[in-house]
Amino acid sequence: MKKQNKTPAPQALVDEIRPGQSLELLKELHILTREGKLNQDSRRKLKQVYHLFGFIEKLLLELADQPGGILLADHGAGKSYLGFILYDLFFKAQKTGHIYGIETRPELVQKSRELADRLGFDRMSFLNLSVAESAQSDQLPERIDMVTALHACDTATDDAIAFGLQKHARFMVLVPCCQAEIARCLNQHKALSLARTPLAELWRHPLHTRELGSQITNVLRCLYLEASGYQVTVTELVGWEHSMKNELILARYTGQKKRAAAERLQAILQEFGLAQLNETRFRLSN
Repeated sequence: MKKQNKTPAPQALVDEIRPGQSLELLKELHILTREGKLNQDSRRKLKQVYHLFGFIEKLLLELADQPGGILLADHGAGKSYLGFILYDLFFKAQKTGHIYGIETRPELVQKSRELADRLGFDRMSFLNLSVAESAQSDQLPERIDMVTALHACDTATDDAIAFGLQKHARFMVLVPCCQAEIARCLNQHKALSLARTPLAELWRHPLHTRELGSQITNVLRCLYLEASGYQVTVTELVGWEHSMKNELILARYTGQKKRAAAERLQAILQEFGLAQLNETRFRLSN
């Protein structure tokens, strides 16, 4: 394992950066400047990073006694911003466990591998796969304890949920982004819906179609998770002034499949003319 740079943080940063945090990593993530300083924008980014980590850390602590360590899959990883922060602030001290970053762009996968090597983060793997492909890949273990998907676009969030269900994940942490599939379905049947129900006025205009489609998508995802045996909490990730892609879905496996959630899922699909998604996105096992 390569040694990390042990240059101490400037005194002005001590109260803002967590003890043991890699300064080199914060520079790579553009939270610190190359001179190791925080400006107002990077200070805001740092607070957002720690805010998200606070949600996930509580769940990781519940898994701390997992035999062989915690196995986490980060879908739509991009530059693996989230994975690196989780490793630096939690996994590094645990000495066990592994993070798998899943990303379709090979150049980002290679850069993440190089950064992990420089930092000595040897229990991180980066796989050049789509979220859908990862469910069938032998590069991932059969068991995954936690699934994260931060701004995985459109149906990639649904693929991450399907992956989590297949791997019997104890926790899923999802921040959906660019939900377009249901908006497309609403558009296809708009004329029929307008004749059938006055509720179709909610998505008659294209802007409303996009916004309502996004809202319905996340509601259906939450019902699907509840019907599959998860307890679901929905909250804000950061203030709306920072990002409109702000909905954080936290799912905890309990094994108690809610019949009422399954029934409401079906009712909403029928009401909005989305029954075709029964056999693709929201198929429930008995």
